[in-house]
Amino acid sequence: MSAVLEVHNLVKEYPGVTAVAGISFSVEEGSCFGMLGPNGAGKTTAVEIMEGIQSASSGEILYRGKPIGADFRNEAGMQFQSTALQDHLTVRESLQLFRGFYKHGADLDELIESCSLEQLLSRDNRKLSGGQRQRLLLAIALVNDPKILFLDEPTTGLDPQARRNFWDLIEKIKKRRTTVLLTTHYMDEAYILCDTIAIMDHGKIIAHGSPESLLKEHFSDVIIELPREDFTVSPTSLPWTVHEKIDSVEISVASVSETLAKLLELGVSIDRIKIRPRNLEDLFLELTGTELRA
Repeated sequence: MSAVLEVHNLVKEYPGVTAVAGISFSVEEGSCFGMLGPNGAGKTTAVEIMEGIQSASSGEILYRGKPIGADFRNEAGMQFQSTALQDHLTVRESLQLFRGFYKHGADLDELIESCSLEQLLSRDNRKLSGGQRQRLLLAIALVNDPKILFLDEPTTGLDPQARRNFWDLIEKIKKRRTTVLLTTHYMDEAYILCDTIAIMDHGKIIAHGSPESLLKEHFSDVIIELPREDFTVSPTSLPWTVHEKIDSVEISVASVSETLAKLLELGVSIDRIKIRPRNLEDLFLELTGTELRA
């Protein structure tokens, strides 16, 4: 696959602060590239420079091998964290307004169907639920039939069902070979949607690769979880790392059978035990030392 977007030694400095500290990566055509990081890591600043909203202090961004220009602006779609829509317009009128900004673009009827907006066309855009509004904003980002789509934390604030519905829409978009660059603080979202992720902290990329390869690189254990009331022994009585939470206890182990035998020997009930593989949240916390924040 060829690179649609290339970022070379990107730097953004403000007085006394380096928001982006020389990051480099490429985004392959037809892939979903995810940028993850705690608040203040620099990911939104980096994305806004890629989108052309901010200028870089130094570095280079190439779109299909050339500096960003008219081709990029015509072929890029963007869904921002916060978008103001014109008051008193229906969903259909909002789509028609944005579609009118482009000479060429998507067929509105197909777009309405793909974003599941058929039942909302006559509704005032101010009266949409969170999930409905995000579907409309996604459709607006797609009105020019973009070759590359930027999604900046698109599911923040949505309920679990609305988030999963939105993921289904993104999967449809990916099947059309549209390149997607996604920022998110939901690790399950990144794992499901992204072919490649970059984790940022303090303006730098501290991990880069596919979710599976990064987990394999950093972990060789699994997590055993017990309800806190079932964990009736001292953590120091176990030869493994024990992480105590409010309602549960997590034990990091290489051998499940050995651990279960030891817990039974100590009289610990395993009736409500859970065993899970390592996930991106574990990786995020290990690399950044920061809890996920909205």
